Amino acid sequence: MSSDLIPARYLPLLDAPNYGHLGTIRPDNTVQVNPMWFQFDGKNLRFTHTTKRAKYRNLVQNPSMSLSIIDPENPFHYLEVRGKLVEVIPDPEGAFYVVLGKRYGNAAQQPPTDSADRVILVMSVESTTAQ
Repeated sequence: MSSDLIPARYLPLLDAPNYGHLGTIRPDNTVQVNPMWFQFDGKNLRFTHTTKRAKYRNLVQNPSMSLSIIDPENPFHYLEVRGKLVEVIPDPEGAFYVVLGKRYGNAAQQPPTDSADRVILVMSVESTTAQ
């Protein structure tokens, strides 16, 4: 699926360095939601993460994901993107973490200490809701 599912007036929410709140399903079927850095490549959403944390384990068990982004200037203007984990790309140098750190304002971003366990989580765009 492509960005055709995202109405044009909401694309700026994905293009700007807004924090998203990513929801995944825990093994007990409750929802885990955390703020996340992300990047939209025109088709998929990408996140940096490690293989050692609960969110990664959640996605291995159930690939369903949802990201909510709120317009910082108008909290009634938001976008929710629903999809699933479609790819996990090893990032043992932490290069994507650096890319996202710079996107979010840290020009001197360095790789994190947990780089050896870093991966890029790739989320498909299956459906959206917006206001």
